[in-house]
Amino acid sequence: MTTKRRGMTEEAADAAIDQACRMLRMPTIRNSFTDYADRARREQMSYRGFLAELLLAECDDRARRRSERRIKAAKFPREKSLRAFDFDANPNIDPAVIHTLAKCEWVQKGQPLCLIGDSGTGKSHLLIALGTEAAMAGYRVKYTLATQLANELVEAADEMTLAKTIARYGRVDLLCIDELGYMQLDRRGAELLFQVLTEREEKASVAIASNESFGGWTKTFTDPRLCAAVADRLTFGGTILETGTGSYRLAQATKQRTT
Repeated sequence: MTTKRRGMTEEAADAAIDQACRMLRMPTIRNSFTDYADRARREQMSYRGFLAELLLAECDDRARRRSERRIKAAKFPREKSLRAFDFDANPNIDPAVIHTLAKCEWVQKGQPLCLIGDSGTGKSHLLIALGTEAAMAGYRVKYTLATQLANELVEAADEMTLAKTIARYGRVDLLCIDELGYMQLDRRGAELLFQVLTEREEKASVAIASNESFGGWTKTFTDPRLCAAVADRLTFGGTILETGTGSYRLAQATKQRTT
């Protein structure tokens, strides 16, 4: 049974709205309904229009907070965006390709992405920026260094929690692995890393950034067969971007000094 409330003062109405928003967990409406009500009065907005504006504001703010939580959960080491990437400082990178990747269709299809180039050519920036775009699009993302992941897997195996750890990584839609090739992985860590990649095959996407070409991955994966298998997993049906050899950071700094 609904109780009708007539003759409510504005103060009482404000208090009732505040209480109802707390109960319904609508913080955006609670914090801004007076501003929307004043604007609705000035613009002679209909009741339906006023209600739609309030609900859309709540929905937009919830979507923003969800994106922020997904970005935080990804544990990126720093904030990087595509807007901040200076394509002029690295002419090897085609902006059209990056903007296509930013639509995240490759994540939806579970395809891999490989960013390969020398140190300082913008690989990590793009990896984090594209991972951020995926998180904003609603995908669960996790960032890690290759050596960090390998060490975590070895430790999990020693503690008899490997299956649980692999399952945890398997639940994310996009796994971003940075600095593959910077350090040699021991055989056990390399094999466990390959196991994670195998578990993700045709299920979810993986994006890696490596300072070594595929031919140089034998320094990281000392077993040639394992090296070939990892390369196959990370390249089949995916996108390979070569960021080149020129220093992105140096070119960006030089451009800033001359402008």
